Amino acid sequence: MNLTTRTATPEDTAKMAALLEELFSIERDFTPEMEKQLSGLNMLISSGANSRVFVAEAADGVVGMVTGQLLISTAEGGKVVLVEDLIVEKQFRGTGVGAQLLKEVEVWAESVGATRLQLLADKDNGPAEKFYTNSGWVKTNLICLRKTGGQSNLCPGRSELQK
Repeated sequence: MNLTTRTATPEDTAKMAALLEELFSIERDFTPEMEKQLSGLNMLISSGANSRVFVAEAADGVVGMVTGQLLISTAEGGKVVLVEDLIVEKQFRGTGVGAQLLKEVEVWAESVGATRLQLLADKDNGPAEKFYTNSGWVKTNLICLRKTGGQSNLCPGRSELQK
């Protein structure tokens, strides 16, 4: 199998959004919405040094992707990378494509001075958990919490604070 990995370009976003549709259909916390995924991918690709999107490409085109976003951690006293959206087409799973994509993120993270990588995985996605464990990732005691919505939901007392 002739496979290459490379940094994604804007021309890859349609295929990557289709891959994200598959990923989000597995993860119960997310709903595939093509326009949102395209917007997010374009922001990641154009954000310069703060993020990277890598794709795996076979003869027929893009078959996998992963994103990495640079964050600052007070626990680490420096940079960390949030790994998201690792997805490989079904027929290419188990062939090393996912490991190759993770390696790309790891190399980039090291190049920007990150001292830790972190990710979230769906608790019901056993194959993903096994893949990450086999790739050297370890579970932590942290849980994931989130709050969604517009400004009024994210900052419920905002109008009072501005007085």
